[in-house]
Amino acid sequence: SRNMENDTSFKFRQQLYLISENLVTEDVAALKFLCSDLLPLSKLEDVKSAADIFRLLMAQEYLNAEDTFLLAELLYRIRCHSLLEKLGYTKKKVQERLHVKGRVSPYRQMLYELSENITSAMLKEIIFLLQNHLPKRWIIRSALELLTSLEKQGLLTKDNVKILEDVCRIISPYLLEIIDCYKKAKVLCCNIFSSPDVQTAAKLLKELGVLPSFCPTKMHKRRCVLLSSEEEETPEDGAFYFNPRLDLNTQCLKFWLFSALKMLLFFFSFLQTMRSYKMDGPHRGFCLIINNVNFNGSQRKGSCKDAEQLERVFTWLGLDVRTYTDLTSGGITDLIETWQHVQDHKDRNCFICCILSHGKSGAICGTDNKLVSIRMLMSHFTAKRCPQLAAKPKLFFIQACQGDNIQCPVYVDTDRPIPDLSSVQERVPLLESIPDEADFLLGMATVDGCVSFRHIEEGSWYIQALCSKLQLLVPRGEDILSILTQVNQDVARRDAGTKKQMPQPAYTLRRKLIFPIPMAPPPL
Repeated sequence: SRNMENDTSFKFRQQLYLISENLVTEDVAALKFLCSDLLPLSKLEDVKSAADIFRLLMAQEYLNAEDTFLLAELLYRIRCHSLLEKLGYTKKKVQERLHVKGRVSPYRQMLYELSENITSAMLKEIIFLLQNHLPKRWIIRSALELLTSLEKQGLLTKDNVKILEDVCRIISPYLLEIIDCYKKAKVLCCNIFSSPDVQTAAKLLKELGVLPSFCPTKMHKRRCVLLSSEEEETPEDGAFYFNPRLDLNTQCLKFWLFSALKMLLFFFSFLQTMRSYKMDGPHRGFCLIINNVNFNGSQRKGSCKDAEQLERVFTWLGLDVRTYTDLTSGGITDLIETWQHVQDHKDRNCFICCILSHGKSGAICGTDNKLVSIRMLMSHFTAKRCPQLAAKPKLFFIQACQGDNIQCPVYVDTDRPIPDLSSVQERVPLLESIPDEADFLLGMATVDGCVSFRHIEEGSWYIQALCSKLQLLVPRGEDILSILTQVNQDVARRDAGTKKQMPQPAYTLRRKLIFPIPMAPPPL
Protein backbone atom coordinates (compact mmCIF):
# COMPACT_ATOMS: atom_id res chain seq x y z
CA SER A 1 0.00 0.00 0.00
CA ARG A 2 2.80 2.41 0.93
CA ASN A 3 4.60 1.51 -2.31
CA MET A 4 1.46 2.33 -4.28
CA GLU A 5 1.12 5.68 -2.54
CA ASN A 6 4.76 6.47 -3.25
CA ASP A 7 4.28 5.47 -6.88
CA THR A 8 1.19 7.68 -7.22
CA SER A 9 2.97 10.61 -5.58
CA PHE A 10 5.98 10.18 -7.88
CA LYS A 11 3.81 10.08 -11.02
CA PHE A 12 1.90 13.17 -9.84
CA ARG A 13 5.11 15.12 -9.23
CA GLN A 14 6.43 13.92 -12.56
CA GLN A 15 3.30 15.36 -14.21
CA LEU A 16 3.88 18.68 -12.48
CA TYR A 17 7.53 18.70 -13.51
CA LEU A 18 6.67 18.12 -17.18
CA ILE A 19 4.08 20.90 -17.08
CA SER A 20 6.54 23.25 -15.36
CA GLU A 21 9.16 22.56 -18.02
CA ASN A 22 6.70 23.62 -20.74
CA LEU A 23 5.83 26.98 -19.17
CA VAL A 24 7.83 30.09 -20.05
CA THR A 25 8.50 33.19 -17.95
CA GLU A 26 5.33 34.96 -19.14
CA ASP A 27 3.25 31.91 -18.20
CA VAL A 28 4.72 31.87 -14.68
CA ALA A 29 3.90 35.57 -14.27
CA ALA A 30 0.32 34.89 -15.37
CA LEU A 31 -0.03 31.97 -12.93
CA LYS A 32 1.29 34.12 -10.07
CA PHE A 33 -1.25 36.82 -10.87
CA LEU A 34 -4.20 34.41 -11.11
CA CYS A 35 -3.22 32.84 -7.78
CA SER A 36 -2.94 36.17 -5.92
CA ASP A 37 -6.32 35.67 -4.19
CA LEU A 38 -5.45 32.10 -3.18
CA LEU A 39 -1.86 32.28 -1.97
CA PRO A 40 -0.04 34.64 0.44
CA LEU A 41 1.44 37.54 -1.52
CA SER A 42 4.63 37.41 0.56
CA LYS A 43 5.27 33.86 -0.68
CA LEU A 44 4.28 34.61 -4.26
CA GLU A 45 6.92 37.33 -4.43
CA ASP A 46 9.63 34.67 -4.02
CA VAL A 47 8.29 32.52 -6.86
CA LYS A 48 10.79 31.95 -9.66
CA SER A 49 9.24 29.04 -11.54
CA ALA A 50 5.97 27.23 -12.13
CA ALA A 51 7.21 24.45 -9.83
CA ASP A 52 7.40 27.01 -6.99
CA ILE A 53 3.71 27.85 -7.53
CA PHE A 54 2.76 24.17 -7.59
CA ARG A 55 4.53 23.66 -4.25
CA LEU A 56 2.62 26.56 -2.70
CA LEU A 57 -0.69 25.24 -4.02
CA MET A 58 0.04 21.80 -2.57
CA ALA A 59 1.03 23.32 0.79
CA GLN A 60 -2.31 25.16 0.90
CA GLU A 61 -4.12 21.91 -0.12
CA TYR A 62 -5.40 23.40 -3.38
CA LEU A 63 -3.57 20.78 -5.41
CA ASN A 64 -2.98 17.06 -4.90
CA ALA A 65 -2.85 13.83 -6.90
CA GLU A 66 -6.59 13.25 -6.42
CA ASP A 67 -7.71 16.79 -7.35
CA THR A 68 -5.83 18.67 -10.05
CA PHE A 69 -8.72 20.83 -11.26
CA LEU A 70 -7.33 24.14 -9.99
CA LEU A 71 -4.16 23.61 -12.01
CA ALA A 72 -6.28 22.63 -15.01
CA GLU A 73 -8.29 25.83 -14.57
CA LEU A 74 -5.11 27.92 -14.38
CA LEU A 75 -3.69 26.34 -17.54
CA TYR A 76 -7.01 26.92 -19.25
CA ARG A 77 -7.06 30.58 -18.18
CA ILE A 78 -3.57 31.23 -19.56
CA ARG A 79 -4.52 29.32 -22.73
CA CYS A 80 -1.98 26.51 -22.36
CA HIS A 81 -4.62 24.06 -23.57
CA SER A 82 -2.11 21.53 -24.90
CA LEU A 83 -0.85 20.89 -21.34
CA LEU A 84 -4.29 19.93 -20.04
CA GLU A 85 -3.93 16.39 -21.37
CA LYS A 86 -1.06 15.79 -18.92
CA LEU A 87 -3.69 16.13 -16.17
CA GLY A 88 -6.29 14.05 -17.98
CA TYR A 89 -8.37 17.05 -19.01
CA THR A 90 -9.44 18.64 -22.27
CA LYS A 91 -10.44 22.24 -22.91
CA LYS A 92 -14.09 21.17 -23.13
CA LYS A 93 -13.98 19.21 -19.84
CA VAL A 94 -12.54 22.21 -17.99
CA GLN A 95 -15.20 24.52 -19.43
CA GLU A 96 -17.96 22.14 -18.32
CA ARG A 97 -16.74 22.14 -14.69
CA LEU A 98 -15.75 25.78 -14.27
CA HIS A 99 -19.10 27.00 -12.94
CA VAL A 100 -18.97 24.37 -10.20
CA LYS A 101 -15.26 23.97 -9.37
CA GLY A 102 -13.67 27.18 -10.65
CA ARG A 103 -11.63 29.08 -8.03
CA VAL A 104 -10.29 32.07 -9.95
CA SER A 105 -12.59 34.98 -9.07
CA PRO A 106 -14.44 37.00 -11.74
CA TYR A 107 -12.46 40.04 -10.58
CA ARG A 108 -9.14 38.27 -11.17
CA GLN A 109 -10.39 36.97 -14.53
CA MET A 110 -11.37 40.48 -15.57
CA LEU A 111 -7.95 41.91 -14.67
CA TYR A 112 -6.15 39.13 -16.50
CA GLU A 113 -8.38 39.64 -19.54
CA LEU A 114 -7.46 43.32 -19.49
CA SER A 115 -3.75 42.53 -19.30
CA GLU A 116 -4.02 40.23 -22.31
CA ASN A 117 -5.55 43.02 -24.38
CA ILE A 118 -3.22 45.85 -23.36
CA THR A 119 -0.64 46.29 -26.11
CA SER A 120 2.87 47.60 -25.42
CA ALA A 121 1.87 50.98 -26.88
CA MET A 122 -1.20 51.12 -24.62
CA LEU A 123 0.91 50.17 -21.60
CA LYS A 124 3.24 53.13 -22.18
CA GLU A 125 0.25 55.47 -22.43
CA ILE A 126 -1.34 54.09 -19.26
CA ILE A 127 1.94 54.38 -17.32
CA PHE A 128 2.22 57.99 -18.49
CA LEU A 129 -1.31 58.78 -17.30
CA LEU A 130 -0.77 57.05 -13.93
CA GLN A 131 2.81 58.13 -13.26
CA ASN A 132 1.75 60.09 -10.15
CA HIS A 133 0.21 56.91 -8.72
CA LEU A 134 3.15 54.60 -9.37
CA PRO A 135 6.20 54.12 -7.15
CA LYS A 136 9.21 56.21 -8.11
CA ARG A 137 12.09 54.39 -9.81
CA TRP A 138 10.00 51.26 -10.26
CA ILE A 139 10.29 49.89 -13.80
CA ILE A 140 7.01 48.35 -14.97
CA ARG A 141 7.60 45.86 -17.77
CA SER A 142 4.12 44.37 -18.22
CA ALA A 143 0.43 45.03 -17.76
CA LEU A 144 0.33 42.42 -14.97
CA GLU A 145 3.05 44.29 -13.07
CA LEU A 146 1.06 47.51 -13.46
CA LEU A 147 -2.14 45.95 -12.12
CA THR A 148 -0.26 44.32 -9.24
CA SER A 149 1.26 47.69 -8.31
CA LEU A 150 -2.15 49.38 -8.26
CA GLU A 151 -3.54 46.60 -6.07
CA LYS A 152 -0.66 46.81 -3.60
CA GLN A 153 -1.33 50.51 -3.14
CA GLY A 154 -5.04 49.91 -2.59
CA LEU A 155 -5.95 51.88 -5.70
CA LEU A 156 -7.56 48.84 -7.31
CA THR A 157 -9.89 46.36 -5.59
CA LYS A 158 -12.75 44.08 -6.55
CA ASP A 159 -15.15 46.81 -5.37
CA ASN A 160 -13.30 49.76 -6.86
CA VAL A 161 -12.04 49.70 -10.43
CA LYS A 162 -12.49 53.42 -11.07
CA ILE A 163 -8.81 54.08 -11.74
CA LEU A 164 -8.89 51.53 -14.57
CA GLU A 165 -12.14 52.94 -15.94
CA ASP A 166 -10.64 56.44 -16.07
CA VAL A 167 -7.57 55.42 -18.08
CA CYS A 168 -9.40 52.95 -20.33
CA ARG A 169 -11.97 55.60 -21.20
CA ILE A 170 -9.08 57.58 -22.68
CA ILE A 171 -6.93 54.76 -24.07
CA SER A 172 -9.35 52.15 -25.40
CA PRO A 173 -13.14 51.80 -25.47
CA TYR A 174 -12.66 48.05 -25.95
CA LEU A 175 -10.82 47.73 -22.62
CA LEU A 176 -13.62 49.73 -21.01
CA GLU A 177 -16.14 47.17 -22.31
CA ILE A 178 -14.36 44.43 -20.35
CA ILE A 179 -14.58 46.44 -17.11
CA ASP A 180 -18.24 47.34 -17.74
CA CYS A 181 -19.06 43.68 -18.29
CA TYR A 182 -17.54 42.77 -14.91
CA LYS A 183 -19.38 45.59 -13.11
CA LYS A 184 -22.74 44.63 -14.62
CA ALA A 185 -22.33 41.00 -13.58
CA LYS A 186 -21.37 42.07 -10.07
CA VAL A 187 -24.36 44.40 -9.66
CA LEU A 188 -26.81 41.84 -11.00
CA CYS A 189 -25.50 39.17 -8.63
CA CYS A 190 -26.01 41.56 -5.71
CA ASN A 191 -29.56 42.25 -6.87
CA ILE A 192 -30.34 38.55 -7.04
CA PHE A 193 -29.00 37.77 -3.59
CA SER A 194 -30.78 40.76 -2.07
CA SER A 195 -34.13 39.86 -3.67
CA PRO A 196 -36.95 39.69 -1.08
CA ASP A 197 -38.28 36.38 -2.37
CA VAL A 198 -37.67 33.57 -4.78
CA GLN A 199 -40.16 34.88 -7.33
CA THR A 200 -38.36 38.23 -7.63
CA ALA A 201 -34.98 36.55 -8.04
CA ALA A 202 -36.45 34.18 -10.61
CA LYS A 203 -37.83 37.12 -12.56
CA LEU A 204 -34.43 38.83 -12.60
CA LEU A 205 -32.71 35.72 -13.88
CA LYS A 206 -35.36 35.08 -16.48
CA GLU A 207 -35.18 38.66 -17.77
CA LEU A 208 -31.40 38.29 -18.12
CA GLY A 209 -31.94 35.28 -20.35
CA VAL A 210 -29.67 33.23 -18.09
CA LEU A 211 -32.35 30.67 -17.23
CA PRO A 212 -35.21 29.16 -19.19
CA SER A 213 -38.78 29.53 -17.98
CA PHE A 214 -39.63 27.55 -14.86
CA CYS A 215 -42.11 27.44 -12.03
CA PRO A 216 -40.41 28.17 -8.68
CA THR A 217 -43.33 27.30 -6.44
CA LYS A 218 -45.10 24.31 -7.86
CA MET A 219 -45.77 21.88 -5.00
CA HIS A 220 -46.46 18.21 -5.51
CA LYS A 221 -46.28 15.49 -2.88
CA ARG A 222 -44.28 17.65 -0.44
CA ARG A 223 -41.56 18.52 -2.87
CA CYS A 224 -40.61 21.62 -4.79
CA VAL A 225 -40.43 20.74 -8.46
CA LEU A 226 -38.25 22.93 -10.63
CA LEU A 227 -39.07 22.58 -14.27
CA SER A 228 -35.50 23.51 -15.16
CA SER A 229 -32.96 20.86 -14.16
CA GLU A 230 -29.77 21.86 -15.88
CA GLU A 231 -27.68 22.33 -12.73
CA GLU A 232 -25.27 19.60 -11.69
CA GLU A 233 -26.24 17.34 -8.80
CA THR A 234 -29.95 18.01 -9.34
CA PRO A 235 -32.06 14.86 -8.83
CA GLU A 236 -32.75 12.99 -12.02
CA ASP A 237 -36.39 14.08 -12.23
CA GLY A 238 -35.40 17.72 -11.82
CA ALA A 239 -36.77 18.08 -8.28
CA PHE A 240 -35.37 19.41 -5.04
CA TYR A 241 -37.04 17.50 -2.19
CA PHE A 242 -38.96 19.77 0.12
CA ASN A 243 -38.15 19.86 3.82
CA PRO A 244 -41.25 21.05 5.78
CA ARG A 245 -39.05 22.55 8.51
CA LEU A 246 -37.45 24.97 6.02
CA ASP A 247 -39.12 27.66 3.97
CA LEU A 248 -39.09 27.71 0.19
CA ASN A 249 -36.32 30.32 -0.02
CA THR A 250 -33.94 28.10 1.99
CA GLN A 251 -34.83 25.03 -0.06
CA CYS A 252 -33.94 26.89 -3.25
CA LEU A 253 -30.79 28.56 -1.93
CA LYS A 254 -28.55 26.05 -3.67
CA PHE A 255 -30.48 26.62 -6.87
CA TRP A 256 -29.97 30.39 -6.66
CA LEU A 257 -26.28 29.95 -5.94
CA PHE A 258 -25.89 27.85 -9.05
CA SER A 259 -27.97 30.37 -10.98
CA ALA A 260 -25.81 33.29 -9.88
CA LEU A 261 -22.67 31.36 -10.77
CA LYS A 262 -24.18 30.49 -14.09
CA MET A 263 -24.95 34.14 -14.68
CA LEU A 264 -21.31 35.07 -14.07
CA LEU A 265 -20.32 32.31 -16.45
CA PHE A 266 -22.74 33.81 -18.98
CA PHE A 267 -21.08 37.20 -18.72
CA PHE A 268 -17.59 35.81 -19.01
CA SER A 269 -18.58 33.70 -21.98
CA PHE A 270 -19.77 37.03 -23.38
CA LEU A 271 -16.23 38.29 -22.71
CA GLN A 272 -14.95 35.37 -24.78
CA THR A 273 -17.26 36.54 -27.58
CA MET A 274 -16.01 40.08 -27.17
CA ARG A 275 -12.49 38.73 -27.53
CA SER A 276 -13.36 37.52 -31.04
CA TYR A 277 -13.77 39.74 -34.07
CA LYS A 278 -17.27 40.00 -35.48
CA MET A 279 -17.28 37.59 -38.42
CA ASP A 280 -20.96 36.74 -38.77
CA GLY A 281 -22.12 39.55 -41.05
CA PRO A 282 -23.93 38.88 -44.34
CA HIS A 283 -20.73 39.81 -46.24
CA ARG A 284 -17.48 38.37 -44.93
CA GLY A 285 -15.09 40.59 -46.86
CA PHE A 286 -12.92 40.93 -49.93
CA CYS A 287 -9.91 38.72 -50.65
CA LEU A 288 -7.36 39.93 -53.18
CA ILE A 289 -4.97 37.45 -54.78
CA ILE A 290 -2.00 38.95 -56.64
CA ASN A 291 -0.33 36.16 -58.61
CA ASN A 292 2.90 37.16 -60.33
CA VAL A 293 3.96 34.30 -62.61
CA ASN A 294 5.90 35.71 -65.55
CA PHE A 295 9.14 37.60 -64.97
CA ASN A 296 11.47 38.69 -67.82
CA GLY A 297 12.22 35.31 -69.35
CA SER A 298 11.35 33.23 -66.26
CA GLN A 299 8.24 31.77 -64.71
CA ARG A 300 7.17 30.99 -61.14
CA LYS A 301 5.90 27.53 -62.04
CA GLY A 302 3.34 26.13 -59.63
CA SER A 303 2.11 29.57 -58.56
CA CYS A 304 -1.16 29.18 -60.48
CA LYS A 305 -1.85 26.06 -58.40
CA ASP A 306 -1.48 28.23 -55.26
CA ALA A 307 -3.77 30.94 -56.64
CA GLU A 308 -6.47 28.43 -57.58
CA GLN A 309 -6.37 26.78 -54.17
CA LEU A 310 -6.51 30.11 -52.33
CA GLU A 311 -9.48 31.16 -54.44
CA ARG A 312 -11.36 27.94 -53.68
CA VAL A 313 -10.66 28.02 -49.93
CA PHE A 314 -11.42 31.70 -49.31
CA THR A 315 -14.56 31.51 -51.46
CA TRP A 316 -15.61 28.54 -49.29
CA LEU A 317 -14.98 30.73 -46.21
CA GLY A 318 -17.44 33.29 -47.56
CA LEU A 319 -15.09 35.90 -49.03
CA ASP A 320 -15.51 37.73 -52.31
CA VAL A 321 -12.29 36.72 -54.08
CA ARG A 322 -10.64 38.82 -56.80
CA THR A 323 -7.52 37.50 -58.59
CA TYR A 324 -4.97 39.67 -60.43
CA THR A 325 -2.13 38.21 -62.48
CA ASP A 326 1.31 39.56 -63.45
CA LEU A 327 1.33 43.05 -61.98
CA THR A 328 4.31 45.36 -62.12
CA SER A 329 5.43 47.20 -58.99
CA GLY A 330 3.39 50.21 -60.09
CA GLY A 331 0.42 47.99 -60.88
CA ILE A 332 0.51 46.49 -57.39
CA THR A 333 0.66 49.92 -55.76
CA ASP A 334 -2.19 51.25 -57.94
CA LEU A 335 -4.35 48.20 -57.19
CA ILE A 336 -3.83 48.53 -53.43
CA GLU A 337 -4.64 52.26 -53.56
CA THR A 338 -7.84 51.48 -55.46
CA TRP A 339 -8.96 48.92 -52.87
CA GLN A 340 -8.07 51.30 -50.06
CA HIS A 341 -10.91 53.59 -51.20
CA VAL A 342 -13.58 50.92 -51.83
CA GLN A 343 -16.62 52.01 -49.81
CA ASP A 344 -18.06 48.50 -49.63
CA HIS A 345 -15.50 47.64 -46.92
CA LYS A 346 -17.83 49.24 -44.38
CA ASP A 347 -20.31 46.38 -44.79
CA ARG A 348 -17.64 43.68 -44.55
CA ASN A 349 -16.12 41.89 -41.54
CA CYS A 350 -12.50 41.69 -42.70
CA PHE A 351 -10.03 42.18 -45.55
CA ILE A 352 -7.53 39.63 -46.89
CA CYS A 353 -4.71 40.10 -49.38
CA CYS A 354 -2.56 37.23 -50.70
CA ILE A 355 0.58 38.03 -52.72
CA LEU A 356 2.44 35.33 -54.67
CA SER A 357 5.68 36.61 -56.12
CA HIS A 358 9.46 36.86 -55.75
CA GLY A 359 10.72 38.94 -52.85
CA LYS A 360 13.50 40.41 -50.78
CA SER A 361 13.69 41.34 -47.10
CA GLY A 362 10.53 43.26 -46.23
CA ALA A 363 9.42 43.57 -49.86
CA ILE A 364 7.84 41.78 -52.80
CA CYS A 365 8.65 42.11 -56.51
CA GLY A 366 6.53 43.31 -59.36
CA THR A 367 6.95 41.59 -62.71
CA ASP A 368 9.28 44.46 -63.65
CA ASN A 369 11.64 43.19 -60.91
CA LYS A 370 11.19 46.36 -58.86
CA LEU A 371 10.60 46.00 -55.13
CA VAL A 372 7.48 47.13 -53.28
CA SER A 373 7.62 47.53 -49.49
CA ILE A 374 5.22 45.21 -47.64
CA ARG A 375 4.79 47.82 -44.91
CA MET A 376 3.84 50.44 -47.49
CA LEU A 377 1.19 48.13 -48.96
CA MET A 378 -0.29 47.33 -45.56
CA SER A 379 -0.25 50.96 -44.41
CA HIS A 380 -2.94 51.79 -46.98
CA PHE A 381 -5.43 49.97 -44.73
CA THR A 382 -4.81 51.68 -41.39
CA ALA A 383 -7.85 53.14 -39.65
CA LYS A 384 -6.86 56.66 -40.69
CA ARG A 385 -6.36 55.87 -44.38
CA CYS A 386 -9.15 53.30 -44.70
CA PRO A 387 -11.75 54.11 -42.00
CA GLN A 388 -14.19 51.58 -43.48
CA LEU A 389 -11.91 48.82 -42.13
CA ALA A 390 -11.21 50.41 -38.75
CA ALA A 391 -11.22 47.84 -35.90
CA LYS A 392 -11.64 45.02 -38.44
CA PRO A 393 -8.99 42.32 -39.04
CA LYS A 394 -6.74 42.84 -42.07
CA LEU A 395 -4.80 39.73 -43.11
CA PHE A 396 -1.87 39.64 -45.52
CA PHE A 397 -0.35 36.34 -46.66
CA ILE A 398 2.94 36.63 -48.56
CA GLN A 399 4.40 33.74 -50.57
CA ALA A 400 7.80 35.16 -51.47
CA CYS A 401 11.40 34.67 -50.51
CA GLN A 402 12.92 37.08 -48.03
CA GLY A 403 16.50 36.33 -49.06
CA ASP A 404 18.41 34.55 -51.84
CA ASN A 405 21.12 32.56 -50.15
CA ILE A 406 19.75 29.04 -50.87
CA GLN A 407 19.83 27.29 -54.23
CA CYS A 408 16.93 25.15 -55.38
CA PRO A 409 17.20 21.37 -55.48
CA VAL A 410 15.73 19.41 -58.41
CA TYR A 411 11.95 19.78 -58.91
CA VAL A 412 11.83 22.55 -56.34
CA ASP A 413 11.95 26.22 -57.25
CA THR A 414 12.50 29.13 -54.88
CA ASP A 415 10.66 32.43 -54.69
CA ARG A 416 13.79 34.54 -54.71
CA PRO A 417 14.16 37.30 -57.30
CA ILE A 418 16.43 36.75 -60.27
CA PRO A 419 19.96 37.81 -59.30
CA ASP A 420 20.30 40.92 -61.48
CA LEU A 421 17.92 43.15 -59.51
CA SER A 422 19.01 46.74 -59.75
CA SER A 423 17.90 47.74 -56.27
CA VAL A 424 19.23 46.02 -53.16
CA GLN A 425 17.64 46.34 -49.74
CA GLU A 426 18.96 45.76 -46.28
CA ARG A 427 17.08 43.25 -44.16
CA VAL A 428 13.87 44.49 -42.59
CA PRO A 429 12.71 42.87 -39.31
CA LEU A 430 9.27 41.33 -39.75
CA LEU A 431 7.57 43.42 -37.06
CA GLU A 432 8.73 46.56 -38.86
CA SER A 433 6.70 45.43 -41.88
CA ILE A 434 3.47 45.82 -39.92
CA PRO A 435 1.93 49.28 -39.45
CA ASP A 436 2.03 50.62 -35.88
CA GLU A 437 -1.66 49.95 -35.47
CA ALA A 438 -3.94 47.21 -34.23
CA ASP A 439 -5.86 44.57 -36.21
CA PHE A 440 -3.21 43.50 -38.72
CA LEU A 441 -1.81 40.04 -39.39
CA LEU A 442 1.12 39.34 -41.71
CA GLY A 443 1.74 35.72 -42.60
CA MET A 444 5.13 35.24 -44.26
CA ALA A 445 6.11 32.04 -46.03
CA THR A 446 9.59 32.24 -44.54
CA VAL A 447 11.72 34.01 -41.97
CA ASP A 448 13.77 37.04 -42.95
CA GLY A 449 16.81 36.35 -45.10
CA CYS A 450 15.70 32.93 -46.33
CA VAL A 451 14.15 31.43 -49.42
CA SER A 452 10.72 29.80 -49.55
CA PHE A 453 10.12 26.67 -51.57
CA ARG A 454 7.62 26.09 -54.34
CA HIS A 455 7.04 22.78 -56.13
CA ILE A 456 6.77 23.41 -59.86
CA GLU A 457 3.62 21.29 -60.12
CA GLU A 458 2.07 21.09 -56.64
CA GLY A 459 2.54 24.71 -55.58
CA SER A 460 4.39 26.29 -52.66
CA TRP A 461 4.83 24.55 -49.33
CA TYR A 462 3.41 27.49 -47.38
CA ILE A 463 0.27 28.22 -49.42
CA GLN A 464 -0.63 24.55 -49.77
CA ALA A 465 -0.20 24.05 -45.99
CA LEU A 466 -2.23 27.20 -45.28
CA CYS A 467 -5.12 26.06 -47.48
CA SER A 468 -4.99 22.53 -46.07
CA LYS A 469 -5.06 23.69 -42.43
CA LEU A 470 -7.84 26.22 -43.05
CA GLN A 471 -10.00 23.43 -44.49
CA LEU A 472 -9.19 21.11 -41.60
CA LEU A 473 -9.32 23.48 -38.62
CA VAL A 474 -11.95 26.13 -39.45
CA PRO A 475 -14.71 23.47 -39.08
CA ARG A 476 -13.26 22.71 -35.61
CA GLY A 477 -13.65 26.34 -34.52
CA GLU A 478 -9.91 27.10 -34.30
CA ASP A 479 -8.77 30.74 -34.49
CA ILE A 480 -6.38 31.97 -37.18
CA LEU A 481 -3.28 32.09 -34.94
CA SER A 482 -3.80 28.48 -33.86
CA ILE A 483 -4.19 27.55 -37.51
CA LEU A 484 -0.97 29.35 -38.47
CA THR A 485 0.87 27.49 -35.71
CA GLN A 486 -0.22 24.24 -37.35
CA VAL A 487 0.90 25.63 -40.72
CA ASN A 488 4.35 26.29 -39.23
CA GLN A 489 4.50 22.74 -37.93
CA ASP A 490 3.42 21.28 -41.28
CA VAL A 491 5.93 23.27 -43.34
CA ALA A 492 8.75 22.63 -40.85
CA ARG A 493 8.32 18.87 -41.34
CA ARG A 494 9.05 19.14 -45.06
CA ASP A 495 12.49 19.28 -46.63
CA ALA A 496 14.17 19.61 -49.99
CA GLY A 497 17.19 17.44 -49.50
CA THR A 498 18.84 19.15 -46.56
CA LYS A 499 16.95 22.41 -47.05
CA LYS A 500 14.18 23.47 -44.67
CA GLN A 501 11.67 26.28 -44.41
CA MET A 502 9.95 27.98 -41.46
CA PRO A 503 7.02 30.37 -41.97
CA GLN A 504 6.67 33.37 -39.68
CA PRO A 505 3.48 35.19 -38.69
CA ALA A 506 3.47 38.62 -37.04
CA TYR A 507 0.36 40.38 -35.85
CA THR A 508 -1.25 43.21 -33.93
CA LEU A 509 -4.64 41.51 -33.67
CA ARG A 510 -6.51 42.46 -30.49
CA ARG A 511 -9.02 39.64 -30.56
CA LYS A 512 -9.31 36.11 -31.79
CA LEU A 513 -10.19 35.75 -35.45
CA ILE A 514 -12.46 32.75 -35.93
CA PHE A 515 -14.03 32.13 -39.33
CA PRO A 516 -17.66 30.95 -39.13
CA ILE A 517 -17.96 27.28 -40.05
CA PRO A 518 -19.17 27.06 -43.67
CA MET A 519 -22.29 25.05 -44.45
CA ALA A 520 -20.66 23.46 -47.50
CA PRO A 521 -17.95 20.78 -47.19
CA PRO A 522 -14.34 21.92 -47.74
CA PRO A 523 -13.26 22.18 -51.41
CA LEU A 524 -11.15 19.36 -52.78
